Amino acid sequence: MRVGVLTGGGDCPGLNAVIRAIVRKGVPGYGYEFVGFRDGWRGVLEGDTKPLDVSAVRGLLPRGGTILGSSRTNPFALDDGLARIRGTLADLGVDALIAIGGEDTLGVAATLHENGVQVVGVPKTIDNDLSGTDYTFGFDTAVNIATEAIDRLHTTAESHHRALIVEVMGRHAGWIALHAGMAGGANAILIPEVRFDIDQVCEWVESRFRLDYAPIIVVSEGAMPEEGDEVLMSGETDAFGHARLGGIGDWLGKEIERRTGKEARTTVLGHVQRGGTPTARDRWLATRFGLHAIDAVAAGNWGVMTALRGTDIVTVPLAEATKELKLVDPALYAEAAIFFG
Repeated sequence: MRVGVLTGGGDCPGLNAVIRAIVRKGVPGYGYEFVGFRDGWRGVLEGDTKPLDVSAVRGLLPRGGTILGSSRTNPFALDDGLARIRGTLADLGVDALIAIGGEDTLGVAATLHENGVQVVGVPKTIDNDLSGTDYTFGFDTAVNIATEAIDRLHTTAESHHRALIVEVMGRHAGWIALHAGMAGGANAILIPEVRFDIDQVCEWVESRFRLDYAPIIVVSEGAMPEEGDEVLMSGETDAFGHARLGGIGDWLGKEIERRTGKEARTTVLGHVQRGGTPTARDRWLATRFGLHAIDAVAAGNWGVMTALRGTDIVTVPLAEATKELKLVDPALYAEAAIFFG
């Protein structure tokens, strides 16, 4: 059997570990041949490939990013997208696909499965917002990076008596902000699932200063005030219709300065969160996902995604995993709120 592998959407630590595990088990264990598609679904549309054998995946375990490249290409935004994918797979003799990605990449995979393409998915997103799995790889690395940044910012906040805002990724789900904010001892955590009251935020800031401490506020990029909308970096959207978010941290800093008279500074972590070496946990999880993905191919278990349930790796239908986002539970947010102010 010849199996195609692709990575789509935003890059994150652990992608290379998945590729490595797929090939390292698939070649000697099942006698499969692998071909990598460059830049996600673009490579499948255009037949742009690179060979994947055991030698090609040596040394990948600690390496961030993806050797296959990635993109946010949506083949179903094209009238002939499905036909072109079918044609590429036929021309290259590819019998099955393993798609590694988030809701958009796996949403395409689910639609392909419905149209008869043999496909297996692997969940990837630093936002940890995919349903069907307890955690996605890349998330732990992002949280550790954000937590370290918060730890470092505490000292400069205290030295200069400033309010410091840390903007982290999280378009629709505040998992990174929640975990990193609690781990880093933030004085407020603002997430997309709960609109925030700017007056309350300013009260928390002033309360902290009254105790002779400087506040740290962690905010997801998709967080919104009670009256207002998402802050957009531009009016542009990607192939899946997502607007480019950015700027809520700067907006928050200016509002805090205007309302409290206290100096505020914003640090936007941005792509730093998903770059560099994956944590040990992400290497472990990504490797296990890859091993079980190739097992699903061997079993002819099509249209599924590997998933972590407790400590077990299971498979769930792609349609189920992509039908809705996994958002922060209000009860978990209430736990964090004990420490606000």
